[in-house]
Amino acid sequence: MKEQKLESYIGRKIAIDASMSIYQFLIVVGRRGTEMLTNEAGEVTSHLQGMFTRTIRLLEAGMEPIYVFDGHPPDLKKKVLVKRYSKRANATEDLHQAIETGNKDDIEKFSKRMVKVTKQHNEDCKRLLRLMGVPVIEAPSEAEAQCAALCKSGKVYAVASEDMDSLTFGAPRFLRHLMGPGSRKVPVLEFEVGKVLEELNLTMDQFIDLCILSGCDYCESIRGIGGQTALKLIRQQGSIEHILQNINKERYPIPDDWPYEEARYLFKEPLVCTNIEQFEMKRSAPDDEGLITFLVTENGFNSDRVTKAIEKIKAAKNKSSQGQSVRVIF
Repeated sequence: MKEQKLESYIGRKIAIDASMSIYQFLIVVGRRGTEMLTNEAGEVTSHLQGMFTRTIRLLEAGMEPIYVFDGHPPDLKKKVLVKRYSKRANATEDLHQAIETGNKDDIEKFSKRMVKVTKQHNEDCKRLLRLMGVPVIEAPSEAEAQCAALCKSGKVYAVASEDMDSLTFGAPRFLRHLMGPGSRKVPVLEFEVGKVLEELNLTMDQFIDLCILSGCDYCESIRGIGGQTALKLIRQQGSIEHILQNINKERYPIPDDWPYEEARYLFKEPLVCTNIEQFEMKRSAPDDEGLITFLVTENGFNSDRVTKAIEKIKAAKNKSSQGQSVRVIF
């Protein structure tokens, strides 16, 4: 793991997990308690504000972002999605109580738990990015898996997300904090999966088992086993199968019908588009009129700011081209 500046990736193509970024924007951008940025119609625009400004920041740093959106979730993930829905329902009740008591910290906490990225949020951001001339890819299933496939094929330099599943899907390079707000001045963290495996002294299969034991989107974890214990057990036993044969099941009760094998298969053989040549991965010129219509007319953005932002997008194209001329592009 190493710390990097945005400018370290000048001329690099980076595959970005779009849904994770949108979720961050909905939580952070313009939020005060239960209030969020909206247009005159009362429709939330935090995701558009965040996506617009952060993408321009990446372009100005000379990067070539490619946003990958989720498709249909795997069947194995549906249980997790049901649990998330239940947690949001509980958060709704907790939020009402917090509002009644006037507890600002709890209002902030529970209102964030209620945030959900909707189909409309995704469609809004796809439209925005295409108007900006930034490539958009729609994955058949998990965006992190498609990002990893793009990276493994050498079409992008790295994958950017806050979800560590990208490493489990085998992305050779993984970036965290790329989409964080510029005001935080948090450096980008770059991971190389080969070095991660070397430092942990694990094979990729063992690393996948480690991640399943530590907790993933596809099955429950074993109560009492966290990351440190999971690593110790994998080093001792080598695989989940051997762990299950030797573990103290009274101390560590195994969930009924625990689908760890299916989870492992999803990480090793995820549903992704392998015909990567079909994707349009080159940036095009921004649609000035389309951006003005969408952002200013439809969503109440400041006209002068949008016009200046469009000029930044155009100027950034030259910087990226200069970066491409001095390094090998993936």
